[in-house]
Amino acid sequence: MRTGASSTLEAVPARADSFDLAAQSLRSGEARRIDLEVPLGAFTFGTDLYVAHPALVPVRLDLSRMVGNGWALRLRFSASLRGPCMRCLESAAPVFTVDAREIDQPGSDDEELSSPYVVGTEIDLHAWAHDAFALALPTQVLCREDCAGLCPRCGANLNAEPGHAHEAEIDPRWAKLGELKFD
Repeated sequence: MRTGASSTLEAVPARADSFDLAAQSLRSGEARRIDLEVPLGAFTFGTDLYVAHPALVPVRLDLSRMVGNGWALRLRFSASLRGPCMRCLESAAPVFTVDAREIDQPGSDDEELSSPYVVGTEIDLHAWAHDAFALALPTQVLCREDCAGLCPRCGANLNAEPGHAHEAEIDPRWAKLGELKFD
C-alpha cells in the first residue's frame, strides 16, 4: 500500500441530499469510496411525468483530495425511469446507468475546474445526481427499444397486434380520378 493513500468503503448506505467533503478529513492524495442513497426526484417530458425508481437510488461516491485543496469526484449509479412509453403509451421502466465526474479546485479562474455542485465544502448530491441522470436519458422514453407504437388510423397498439393493417382509403378529393377509364 502506498503511503498517503487510503480507501474505505462504508457498509451501510446513508441517505444524503448533500455531503460535507471537509468531514472526510482527507489529505492530498487520499481517496475514499462511500455508498449513499440519493433521491433523484421526478422528470417531465412535455406534459408527462416520469419518476426515478427506486425513490432513494443507491449511489457510489468516490472522493479524491487533490494537491492544492481541490477535489476529484465521481458519482456512479443505475436507476429506472417509470412513466408512459412515448410511442405506445403503455408503462415504461427503462434502466439507465450514470458515471459522472466533477472537479472542484477552489480559487481557480478556469470554469472547467469549478463544480457548480460544490459550495464551500458541501456537495449537493441531489442536484448532481438529478442532472447527471437527466443527461443520461434518451430523447424518447420507450417501453422497449423496438416499440412499434400506435396505429395512426385507429390507435391500436402495434406491439399487441404486429400484423395490424387497414385497407388503403382513397382521399375523397382524389376519388373522382378513380372513375376515369382509359382505352
